[in-house]
Amino acid sequence: MNEPNRVVMMRPSVLLAAVALAVLPVAPAWAQGGDETTSVAKMFLLPGDFLGMLITWLLVFLSAISTGYTLSLMLRYRRSKLLPETSRKKVSDLLMGKRFVEAIEFAAKDPSYLGRIISAALNEGGHGYGAMERAIEEAGDSETTRALRPIEYLNVLGNIAPMIGLFGTVYGMIVAFDKLQASGGRPDPAALAGGISTAMITTFWGLVVAIPALASYALIRNKIDALTSEGMLIAEQVIAPFKPAGPSPQAKPTTPKTQPKSSPKQTPPKNDPPQPPTTNSKP
Repeated sequence: MNEPNRVVMMRPSVLLAAVALAVLPVAPAWAQGGDETTSVAKMFLLPGDFLGMLITWLLVFLSAISTGYTLSLMLRYRRSKLLPETSRKKVSDLLMGKRFVEAIEFAAKDPSYLGRIISAALNEGGHGYGAMERAIEEAGDSETTRALRPIEYLNVLGNIAPMIGLFGTVYGMIVAFDKLQASGGRPDPAALAGGISTAMITTFWGLVVAIPALASYALIRNKIDALTSEGMLIAEQVIAPFKPAGPSPQAKPTTPKTQPKSSPKQTPPKNDPPQPPTTNSKP
């Protein structure tokens, strides 16, 4: 049985486990039986009116969906799924054996994150090592974005659930103050308690959905970021045989030292013998 079929068949069990986890807050009291079970169930799951009950059970359903989806994401984004060691070893052995066509075909059939970015790099092998490095970066960014997209649903659930709970809170307070006004300022405490109970129960379940969803979103996102960054480093190690050898160090040509030209010796000017002064003789 292939992997997609196993995942599809595993989803019902995951959802059942999620429903069980969603009702854990009231499960211990249910186990005791009797009137106490009824009171606890009413406390957490049965508000005083229809709309409050509808909001509460909507939040319970969202809690089950969030828990089941979190479990499925944790199984999906394991290290063995994103960075399978067998894929890295197989491609490295094929490249070291100069079996490039087989390496390209194997990487193209590998659905993992590592297989996809290695396949993108090998397809650019004819354009040089620099093109292969750029292909790893581009494919890595694209595959990381594709891997992060499914976990955004947890972020949506974590932000929407408190708003639904706040809606129930506002509705419950409106009901409570409406009964206060209808009674002329002297309401029956039991009548007020129904609206306030609706407000508190919906707020409770909104937080039950939001806190685990946002925590799981942050943890899974950080795990994906770490694994994808490591995967790009592994891919660069796999394509290392394509890296050109560096230029061999050559001795720098030595330029002969030129002697400074000596200035020509200056000969002192010769002193001509003094000439006798000429006198004008009179006739």
